[in-house]
Amino acid sequence: MLDKVIQQLFIWGNPILVIFIGILTGWVIKRFLHKRLSALADKTKWRGDDIILKSLEPHIVLWFFLASFSIAVESVTLSDSLDSYKQSLSTIILIILILSITISISKMLVGLFNLWAEKQGQGFPSTTMFTNFVYIIVWGIGVMIILDSLNIAITPILTALGVGGLAISLALKETLSDIFSGLHILLSGKVQPGDFAQLDSGERGYITNITWRNTTMLERTNNVINIPNSRLSSAIIKNYDTRESSFSVRVSVGVSYDSDLEKVARITNEVADNVAKSVDGCSKKDKPLVRFFEFGDSSINLKVYFKAEKYGDQHNIIDVFIRRLHERYNKEGIDIPFPIRTLIHQNSPK
Repeated sequence: MLDKVIQQLFIWGNPILVIFIGILTGWVIKRFLHKRLSALADKTKWRGDDIILKSLEPHIVLWFFLASFSIAVESVTLSDSLDSYKQSLSTIILIILILSITISISKMLVGLFNLWAEKQGQGFPSTTMFTNFVYIIVWGIGVMIILDSLNIAITPILTALGVGGLAISLALKETLSDIFSGLHILLSGKVQPGDFAQLDSGERGYITNITWRNTTMLERTNNVINIPNSRLSSAIIKNYDTRESSFSVRVSVGVSYDSDLEKVARITNEVADNVAKSVDGCSKKDKPLVRFFEFGDSSINLKVYFKAEKYGDQHNIIDVFIRRLHERYNKEGIDIPFPIRTLIHQNSPK
């Protein structure tokens, strides 16, 4: 009896010890080595190493457990009747390992893809469309590897997918048109999430997301507009944020012909400078400009140029400037004339 117990301990003791050592090694690496590597990554300027380490962290212990478990299973000698179970268990371990690696790689690629997008100035690859494409490609490869490990022929599956894809493409012509139009919009940079844009049909607002079929636009009144990607791709678009979000704000003013233009320019500049410094949304680094440009019918006209930080800020800038300029002109005695038209009536000779 004792001999049998010792024999069983010898048979199962080593595999259990191997599994324990594997789990302990994985925990030590995660607890100490990975932690130190993460601390070093935080000190570097490149954020890609943080993304890579974070995508690996949840799987470290699992990988060491699966590796040690596989070694333990292979080291156990079983009878021929139980050998099939041993092979099945090895296959299950391999499938779990492939799934874990697939999850880790998909998270890593999506994170690195978003990091690359941020360096381009806009975050367009972080939209739902690009994120889903990355996940589909990585998971597709992972599933193919799993099928191959199960000795399932991949070639007939790929052939069936090709024929089925042709049939689906014919049935879903409009949907595919929207998908590829969305890709064209994103890759060409026509509009990107965060841009303020206006369509030739009149709609305008902030682009919030570009999905498989639709582009979502948020109006300043908080109304949401869903635009099919195929229509957006062919539309004429005015993008206010293609280069930068700031833009010029122009205000026209007219003064009397009797006015001292040097005084008008000085007073207008003082008011404009005060508005630029005190009003939110007005660029503080760009000095306002005052320019006379026209002899009008009843006034000498000038224009004042401000620099707004983004579209929508111009409304408050114009409102405050007109109020303050009108008040200052009244104090300085500068006249803003009403439109005047002189009519000369000539009587016909008798």
